[in-house]
Amino acid sequence: MRAIRIHEYGDASVIRYEDVPRPVPGLGEVLIRVAATSFNPSEIGLRSGLLRSTFPLELPHTLGWDVAGTVVEVGSNVRTFTVHDRVIGLLDSGAAAEYAVAAADALVLAPTSSPLTHAAAIPVAGLTAWQAVFEHAHVTAGQRVLVNGAGGGVGGFAVQFAKHAGAHVLATASPRSAVAVGRLGADQIIDYTASPVADHLDERIDTVLNLAAITPQQADALVPLLRPGGMFVSITTPVEPPTSIPVTARNFVARNDTSQLAALVTLVDTGVVHIDIAASRPLADLAAVHRDAESNRTRGKIIIVP
Repeated sequence: MRAIRIHEYGDASVIRYEDVPRPVPGLGEVLIRVAATSFNPSEIGLRSGLLRSTFPLELPHTLGWDVAGTVVEVGSNVRTFTVHDRVIGLLDSGAAAEYAVAAADALVLAPTSSPLTHAAAIPVAGLTAWQAVFEHAHVTAGQRVLVNGAGGGVGGFAVQFAKHAGAHVLATASPRSAVAVGRLGADQIIDYTASPVADHLDERIDTVLNLAAITPQQADALVPLLRPGGMFVSITTPVEPPTSIPVTARNFVARNDTSQLAALVTLVDTGVVHIDIAASRPLADLAAVHRDAESNRTRGKIIIVP
């Protein structure tokens, strides 16, 4: 089978599209014929070695965290899935391939209302947004929530989850992403490329969800936008609010949680949440996708199809 692997850390040139043996499912595992994986910007840090202390790799390493596909073989002691089941999940690695092995308990049934390839956009971005909005920020009805980085894959889900919770959502987005972010339900779209975010606010906000890779100085500038007692949640740059500003700040790395993933699938199938696909690219193009992302030429979720 064909797969995308790296044999060393480095720039996008270390990404290889090559033949590898098809994996065999073991105890508690299933073999998935991959319909699609998706690109996540954090995989640039993984590939380059910037994340090696957080996510150490055994090289060569097959890329791909998100998986959507069809079960074609079931290992021993698996009772939850059978051959032909359509599944999605968050893997430790290996989804950027024609076939991938996954622990059965890391998967859930895919949504039935969308193409299986589109469902590959859900796991990493959807779980990250879910945990930011509901676990860490505890967004509730009537709050004013600023989604910084709404044009990204996580941001698109975060806008929808905050709206579903009943919040008034303010979203930063470049002109390239503004229309898509508006379709997802943002109440106010702020063009951060034109002027500072603060210039667009007529009152303070309850929650900042920082989902963009910004500098510490840019992150610090968002803190004064919060009301006293407000919440700053970031998946990238952490902040330490000064004691003079009584707000709470949290930084986190998303985890796999199949109960949350199943709940997210239900929201998709009931029409509450929309899967916004910015582009679909073949597996052989993954190195080019990395280069485009590093040059800021991408937006939203890009699915990668074998």
